[in-house]
Amino acid sequence: MKQMIVNCEPKFTQMALIEEGKLIEFATERSQSESLVGSFYKGKVVNVLPGMQAAFVDIGHKKNAFLYVDDVLHPHLEKQPKIKPSIEELLKVGQEVVVQVMKESLRGKGPRVTTHYSLPGRWVVYMPISDYVAVSKKIQRESERTRLKILCEQMRFRGEGIIVRTVSQDEPREAIQGDLNFLRAQWELIQERANQAEAPSLLHRDLSIVQRLIRDVLDPIQDELVINNAKEANEAEAYLSEMSNGIHIPVKVYHAAESIFKAYGILEQLDKGLSRKVTLSSGGTIVWDHTEALTVIDVNTSKYTGEYSLEETVTLTNLQAAEEIARLIRLRDVGGIIVIDFIDMEQEVNRQSVVEILESVMKKDRAKSQIVGWTKLGLLELTRKKVREDTSVMFDKTCDSCSGTGRINVITIH
Repeated sequence: MKQMIVNCEPKFTQMALIEEGKLIEFATERSQSESLVGSFYKGKVVNVLPGMQAAFVDIGHKKNAFLYVDDVLHPHLEKQPKIKPSIEELLKVGQEVVVQVMKESLRGKGPRVTTHYSLPGRWVVYMPISDYVAVSKKIQRESERTRLKILCEQMRFRGEGIIVRTVSQDEPREAIQGDLNFLRAQWELIQERANQAEAPSLLHRDLSIVQRLIRDVLDPIQDELVINNAKEANEAEAYLSEMSNGIHIPVKVYHAAESIFKAYGILEQLDKGLSRKVTLSSGGTIVWDHTEALTVIDVNTSKYTGEYSLEETVTLTNLQAAEEIARLIRLRDVGGIIVIDFIDMEQEVNRQSVVEILESVMKKDRAKSQIVGWTKLGLLELTRKKVREDTSVMFDKTCDSCSGTGRINVITIH
């Protein structure tokens, strides 16, 4: 059972997801700057850069959006030309194009957009021009994978693409068909608006943070949803009812004077989880550092001395750290390249156990990730899809004295 705790404030909405008493996901959406990811725009090409194989598109925001050549070619790899054409052959300055935001503006860069359109539903992701069916790898039963693939092949029109989500496992045809029909209607509406609108203009905005997370992570029957705002709770109940074919699913409204996050122990877990140094229950520590290019995580035994041998002490610390790191990567919403400096282990079987623990916990994460493997220096490399700014960065402020170096220069020159 999971608990989704929502804190609604005038200037922002925050969501915390708890599983087995542990905080596993946290997200904030500011009222004045709603998330762009998933939104559709009719934009105008303002610059084409053959040297970067990319174009900049005006979508009506302060910074122009970045459109890479791979996001202009057909989304189905088998339908792409063997030799990649120049971006100049595909786009011209002044050309109007419908794009979808795939990444928020990060570190001064504009949002990244694509023409590989996708509309996520409860059971499937609808891709109007992708021309293939894929089934979530997390559905492991082969007979069920085959059933869902055949089902969606029968449902889709020529040229359409469908990704079957994990929650579709064992769902009846009627539920999946209803989801697909709704998403098809959304796409038709987007096309109608695109035909009438002048560029740049917004054509479709994705759901609110609460609705997105209800759609993506909440089991309406088993999980608990708690909101500290009656109006938002009513809207959530309406969305749950729509998603559950008219079944009324109550949402708990929190009324107490104490902060909802404090009452559910979220503030304490956030404070520990977003710290630079995180202490494990054994006494070991995990230290996090962020650079422009990657996130570096260092594992130490610290106060944990073990009982029998150095190899056992190190391995137990690493196993505990691997489980906690996987949880915190999701909680912090860390994206891009991640390098973990586990404590050196002599036995290959122990190294493999650490990777297996990391993989098993990261499978629960909705964001796509890949464990690349060990380097010659004994570092573990992995990547995670980056869509938004890391959660920990949102709560940081660059130091006026050290400008983010972590050190203050105390040298006085006379």
